[in-house]
Amino acid sequence: MLQPQQLYRNLSRTAFFILFLLAPISDLFRYDLTLGHFILFGQPLGLGIDQAVAGVTGTDAALQVLLRVLLPIVVIVATGIWIAAKYGRLYCGWLCPHFSVVELINGQMQKLLGRPTIWEKGSKPHSTPAWLMLVFSSSLMALVWSIGLLGYLVPPIELYNDLLNWQLSGGRVIFICAATLIFLADFLFARHLFCKFGCALGVFQSLLWMMNPKALMVSFDSKRADLCKDCNKACDTACPMRLPARSIKRRKFTCTQCSECIHACNEVQKDNPDGGLLHWTPGDQRRDAESDRMIPTLNIESRKEEE
Repeated sequence: MLQPQQLYRNLSRTAFFILFLLAPISDLFRYDLTLGHFILFGQPLGLGIDQAVAGVTGTDAALQVLLRVLLPIVVIVATGIWIAAKYGRLYCGWLCPHFSVVELINGQMQKLLGRPTIWEKGSKPHSTPAWLMLVFSSSLMALVWSIGLLGYLVPPIELYNDLLNWQLSGGRVIFICAATLIFLADFLFARHLFCKFGCALGVFQSLLWMMNPKALMVSFDSKRADLCKDCNKACDTACPMRLPARSIKRRKFTCTQCSECIHACNEVQKDNPDGGLLHWTPGDQRRDAESDRMIPTLNIESRKEEE
């Protein structure tokens, strides 16, 4: 049964994935190669600045540019930095359409092969039908991604009309075929590696998160670690990024704040009145606890040196 946070995250990811596909169609945001400029909310990215500054003095024109372009960009960037510093890869875990595919294929691999990636040992024997189904679904998702991405570069209504009528030009066919193959390779073999090391936005969020010692993170209650002896590492298995959920912060650099590890632990400890061993905390509580246990030892050693 889905816990409330899982339900909300699934809804937010689904809504954002739909938005990702519909944004070009509604001219919400895209870059039109035929016009040579970005389109934002149905208007050129300049947001009508040319008309606004026409016939005004240099000072007034600069003020219009400041209010219409620079100020909104500064607000958006500052808000993104604040969210990333406090919550880490919140965008990745709750919105990113690529990470939605990562989790989708993880789940399908786990169901068909008994493992979330091809690099891990599986609990099920190799099966040709299972592999064919996995390749088919991954190819379909790669095709959706390639067409959706092309919609950000060319007039989307024209693109979809050509698709329906099988009248795509040679350049668009080449783009869709090449992009589909690239996305297929990514989804099958390198989706976790891309999220960890290839996504500049994700790495930037992680760096900001690591710089904040009080950033929200999943911490492990090490005082109750004995309860993990009878567990099959459910928290680590549940992590879409294949991270050690019970480890310290620096080993969870690419955590996407999806909280799947918390839900897995809660499920294992559902009959325990004290609940699970993983919790959201401001900062690395496990590291602080280990530091506190080291203080008496350091004090004893210091006294010995003085004697």
